[in-house]
Amino acid sequence: MPAPPRNVAPLVTALCWVVVVFDGYDLIVYGTVLPQLLTEPGWNLTSSTAGLLGSLAFLGMLLGALLAGRLADALGRRRTILACTAWFSVFTALCAIAPDPVVFGAFRLLAGLGLGGLVPSANALGSEFVPARSRSLVATLMMSGVPIGGSLAALIGIAVLPRYGWPAMFAIALLALVLVLPLCAWLLPESPAWLRAKGRIAQAEALERKYSLVPETETVPHRGFRALLKPPCTRATVLFALATLATLFAWYGLGTWLPQLMRQSGFDLGSALTFLLALNLGAVGGSLVTAWAGARLGPRRAAVLAAAVAAAGLLVLVLRPSQAGAYLALVLAGVGTHGTQCLIIAAVADHYPAPLRGSALGSALGIGRIGAVLAPQAGGWLLAAGFGVTANFLVFAIGAAVASGFVWACPRPVIRKEGVVTR
Repeated sequence: MPAPPRNVAPLVTALCWVVVVFDGYDLIVYGTVLPQLLTEPGWNLTSSTAGLLGSLAFLGMLLGALLAGRLADALGRRRTILACTAWFSVFTALCAIAPDPVVFGAFRLLAGLGLGGLVPSANALGSEFVPARSRSLVATLMMSGVPIGGSLAALIGIAVLPRYGWPAMFAIALLALVLVLPLCAWLLPESPAWLRAKGRIAQAEALERKYSLVPETETVPHRGFRALLKPPCTRATVLFALATLATLFAWYGLGTWLPQLMRQSGFDLGSALTFLLALNLGAVGGSLVTAWAGARLGPRRAAVLAAAVAAAGLLVLVLRPSQAGAYLALVLAGVGTHGTQCLIIAAVADHYPAPLRGSALGSALGIGRIGAVLAPQAGGWLLAAGFGVTANFLVFAIGAAVASGFVWACPRPVIRKEGVVTR
């Protein structure tokens, strides 16, 4: 492996960011192709079954985040990132040749294992190459890859769907396997903090000298998920998970159903996809705003404000604004929902010591994926029951407001000398 530059943090952040872009693309692409899937000959999809199909990837992400968070602490951040990238790329691409909804759903479920496992592993690695004061900035900038991937899915869909159909959108996932994975295998280093936690002190010290890193030396009496539920971690672990659940309910509910909701509001497919693009571009721009706010206010307080902004934007959509007003509201919703999730990740990374960080991120994101599992189904149920477009926006707005309350109740992080996090 060639030697990365002495200041390795930008390289690590950039490589993880690129992989997260593909994670975002592979996840949001379902919402992009959903209007075509609903008319696919022989599939006979309804709003309810389409919602179920959308939920399968998030169910896989729930399991993947819980498993990979633990694997990132046990086997290493680098190896887990490489394995997850290969996994989700292959199974997303296989969706292109699915002959029916059952096989398609199975592939989406399996792809979700890798999609869910990547984010906690990448964030754990990225946070361990920067000082604690920079973790909010790095986590937020890295996670901007999710809406950028979603924006690419919308832009590519506008050009590709009319000519080549929905299978081509999934085949594009192979680019991560061909281009990005070899680059990460070549350049991505392992975390010195993880090496220290595993007792590989000589290797850790060599990397710390090479990259001028300040060693993390916290110790914890227990490790793994059980340690996260022991005092004084219990309250933070539960509240971070609930806040993530509510945030992901709002974010992925919109990401799955927005094009179809706008089509039912009278827009054609191309125009409906531009609304999805507005949501994701708002999330991208919001990454910069929330990174700034997180560095100055702290990720916890900034997340409270971001979730409130998301709720306000979604409530505007309930009022059926003009087209320009709808674009503005979706930008605010994108800023708030994705910004809240980025800040929660930064708060978790800041709250727990290195031996627990991967498990803590995996726990928050894994349990939080319950919200992502429920959101596509909730949207489908509401439409199937005849409640219409407005009910979807109202339910997602409530999710964002609830997330704001949970984050507000989270304790402030203080790491004592023995490495145990308390308030």
